[in-house]
Amino acid sequence: MAEELKSRPGETAAHAGLKRLTLLWAQAHGYSACEFEVQLPRCRFRADVAAYRPNGKEIGTSAVFECKQAFPDLRRDNGCRAETANRLEKVFRRCQALEKNLRVHYPALRIPDSLFSDFDSHNFAAIDHRGYARVLREVSALQNRLFNCTKFERLIRYCCANLFFLVLPKRLFRESEIPFGWGALIECDGNLILKRKPPWHEVSSADRLKLLERIAAAGTRNVNRQLRITFEDVCTARNRSYS
Repeated sequence: MAEELKSRPGETAAHAGLKRLTLLWAQAHGYSACEFEVQLPRCRFRADVAAYRPNGKEIGTSAVFECKQAFPDLRRDNGCRAETANRLEKVFRRCQALEKNLRVHYPALRIPDSLFSDFDSHNFAAIDHRGYARVLREVSALQNRLFNCTKFERLIRYCCANLFFLVLPKRLFRESEIPFGWGALIECDGNLILKRKPPWHEVSSADRLKLLERIAAAGTRNVNRQLRITFEDVCTARNRSYS
């Protein structure tokens, strides 16, 4: 069954299987509107599974589920923005200090490419300075982590949903590594078990309805793919309705 769910390029059967179990768990717990790969409001991220649970005449509950099948995938998105930014600031200052010293000790590295000598570039790579190269690599890695590896924290900060669930195989579960503000669903013998209850995040009614709209839109696209309905088919049907 998991093989049949593989729709994204490069997605494994294990990841697809976690998504299927998540869909079953969500519907069993009252989330009647669910869909895979939903673009979240207020940010650029997609949720593996997004769900909405109606609440009678009141605005219902929105939930986001992220499925992780391997430690690298889990830890890549579990960075702390504040901690990473502080570390980056320290390493960047070290990089600036090194460049200042290298300009003094290796004046021949200057490239006269500016009207004013103070703004000239320097070819630091020419001396193959190991310490400087190491600092550059660390700056690059920290910048990448800051902008691309803090998904869990940013989804909370952007108020994308009321509840957030991390879905993991049992072998990956480490309670200390579950991100702050998230709950944990653990796969065990083909079922999901709630191991950590997620805290409630207050989200505006408008944003909850926006997520519901995006779930509906993603579901429509999925049905269109299954029925092989193209954009051109929709345009043709629209034109015929006005003729």
